[in-house]
Amino acid sequence: MDYEKLYITGEWIPGASGTFIDVENPATREIFARVPAGNAEDVDKAAKAAHAAFPAWAAKTLDERIALMEKFLEIFRSQEDGLIDITIKELGSPWAFTKGSQVEYQYVRTRSYIDLAPTVPMVEKMAESTTYREPVGVVGCITPWNYPLGQVIQKIIPALLMGNTIILKPSQHTPLSAYWLVDAFEKAGFPKGVFNLVTGRGGEVGNALSSHPLVDMISFTGSTKGGVTVSKHALESVKRISLELGGKSPYVILKAEDHDYNKPIHLCFNTIFLNSGQTCTAFSRLLIPESEKETIEKQLVEIAKEYTVGDPEDHNVKLGPVSSRAQYDKITSYIKKGVEEGATLLYGEVPKDLGETGGYYIHPVIFTDVKNSMTIAQDEIFGPVLCVITYKDIDDAVAIANDVRYGLNAGVYGPKQEAIAVAHRIQSGNVYINDSPRDTAAPFGGYKESGIGREGGVYGMIEFTQQKALFDTCKE
Repeated sequence: MDYEKLYITGEWIPGASGTFIDVENPATREIFARVPAGNAEDVDKAAKAAHAAFPAWAAKTLDERIALMEKFLEIFRSQEDGLIDITIKELGSPWAFTKGSQVEYQYVRTRSYIDLAPTVPMVEKMAESTTYREPVGVVGCITPWNYPLGQVIQKIIPALLMGNTIILKPSQHTPLSAYWLVDAFEKAGFPKGVFNLVTGRGGEVGNALSSHPLVDMISFTGSTKGGVTVSKHALESVKRISLELGGKSPYVILKAEDHDYNKPIHLCFNTIFLNSGQTCTAFSRLLIPESEKETIEKQLVEIAKEYTVGDPEDHNVKLGPVSSRAQYDKITSYIKKGVEEGATLLYGEVPKDLGETGGYYIHPVIFTDVKNSMTIAQDEIFGPVLCVITYKDIDDAVAIANDVRYGLNAGVYGPKQEAIAVAHRIQSGNVYINDSPRDTAAPFGGYKESGIGREGGVYGMIEFTQQKALFDTCKE
């Protein structure tokens, strides 16, 4: 795979700047690849290509677009071993997690979009009119590094199925897996210009995409700060905007009569520790009954020992390194801040200063005696750091859960009907009840500063359409 080119108008071409961005393996700190440092000139080429390709692509029937997407999915599936390998190298996520969540789950997502596409209400008959849904046009997709395949699939598959053309800017830290997707689209026979790849830095390529007059919509996933910046640029030309942003998600454990919290603790840990906590939906605030504090803390410590840290190539390891030196330093500073604020380190330790060699490894950390007003309870740390907060009663638990500027994800574990009642009171776009699985057909997105719009299922496809009403009942 040649990572030193951009993909525009169905061709692999050099970047206009002639400069590159290094890609580092966070487990070894080795620079093992590089991609073009794209710029505004590259974005302009891609925008013109996507704009030119749009009319013919939008004119294709849904069946024609689905047929091409079926070919893409077949090729995408055949890439599994290569995708696992490159994701481990560029992100550092462990083999088992990479295989299941980073790669195989993306086949499930793609399949879900293909199957649901025919059910999208593209034509609705009203009393005196007919409403049609049409593609938006050229969509600029800006994606983060933590799920380098998943975050791309969530955008490009529904957008393409709905008849839009794409310019993808993957994260500069984990851009390589996107090249495999381009390869699959090319081999599947997608028309030239329908899908374009421009790598580069967010401040350059992202801003150029957001400002370009031929780009009709921006779909962004990343930090709330980054989303605000992108939105300001996009609104200068009144583009459509879809934002999937940060989270500080609460996980409320209701009191259990048998005092056994093994299952909910595992469910919580799987979100905040796997992928080294680099997940926007991670349950980073664990809310527990005040009366059960001592019991639950003992179980937390015992179960945390299962979450081993080490070489991501090891099939038995659960946590690899965090993604970069910047992430390592940021997470370390928050752990230090938690100690300074008076929280108790129940499990784990403050990471040591990095030496000249070795990866960016941070072991799981559990803080207890956390007040929800503390910085570590309010800011998205984006690392394997759990804040344990006690509540007095259900009203107190709900108040604590909602006392944050985010509202992306939440969970409640306990007697089903009581848990559902609590879930309805939490201000969040998604709430998991007990061990309910994720549903690819459900809408995904947040309240408050966690975003605008939805991804996933029919709702994720509607996001890439715009409505037109024809008033067609006049008498001839």
